[in-house]
Amino acid sequence: MGTPEFAVPPLEALIEAGYIIPAVITVADKPAGRGRKLRESAVKVCAVSNGLKVLQPTNLKDEDFITELRSLNADLFIVVAFRMLPEIVWSMPALGTFNLHGSLLPKYRGAAPIHWAIINGDRITGLTTFLLDKKIDTGGTLLQIEHPIKHGLTTGELHNELMSLGPELVLNTVKGLVTGSLIPKAQNNERATHAPKLNKDNSKLDLSKTPDELVQQILGLNPFPGSYYGDFKFMRARVCSLMQASEKPVLRVSEKRLYLDYPLGSVEIIEIKPNGKKNMDAKSFINGLKVAVLPLD
Repeated sequence: MGTPEFAVPPLEALIEAGYIIPAVITVADKPAGRGRKLRESAVKVCAVSNGLKVLQPTNLKDEDFITELRSLNADLFIVVAFRMLPEIVWSMPALGTFNLHGSLLPKYRGAAPIHWAIINGDRITGLTTFLLDKKIDTGGTLLQIEHPIKHGLTTGELHNELMSLGPELVLNTVKGLVTGSLIPKAQNNERATHAPKLNKDNSKLDLSKTPDELVQQILGLNPFPGSYYGDFKFMRARVCSLMQASEKPVLRVSEKRLYLDYPLGSVEIIEIKPNGKKNMDAKSFINGLKVAVLPLD
């Protein structure tokens, strides 16, 4: 069960390993783009190209869907980047249902673990497989793999690095559950942290942060949803050595570089997205700018 690109490599690995996959479950096709044409999920494209049966329920508790799911007689369900499952679904297979999660649980339970690892400036993250239970991301952990976070990495870049680690972890988890060698380990709830979904309400550039923290927020919200302020989304930045604090936030051009000055200091803007336009590097933005200092408020 899965939807975005993150779920494709594990599916391909399972196919290549020779496992019998009676069906792949993903979201319904959705209209996208200017023409509003129906777009298939990345997982559906992969499944169809490999001749696999695809189920696209709009209601995971629908009786017909549950009946069809039972008829598959699957020993194990695997979830990668999918929505929350009702108990009637995740409790169905004899070996249970496990999920591939983008953090080292119990750290960053929730919808955006990769984003928050970058936002918080973590240097280590990883992947976890765990058994589903009644609460989100709280089930017993099965396997984990650590992965370093390089300086200056965006969420999109870290996503792609973690995506390459998923197949091996999924295959090892399946093998361990099938052979009975994997025993779920209860999570320490006292060490749990949360990674809530990001949206417009919590993605505005937070000018109460230090320059280092502000850079991490910008990197953590790239590529989506983007860290916005005024008429811009700030997509990539770095800490600069020459600070020029400003009482009110401004964009400033100096020696062909673009800076965001604000009460706590300055950061250099590397990539920016004006409203209604595409992402552009600082040089391209400066070339179209008619002033050396642009107020943001």
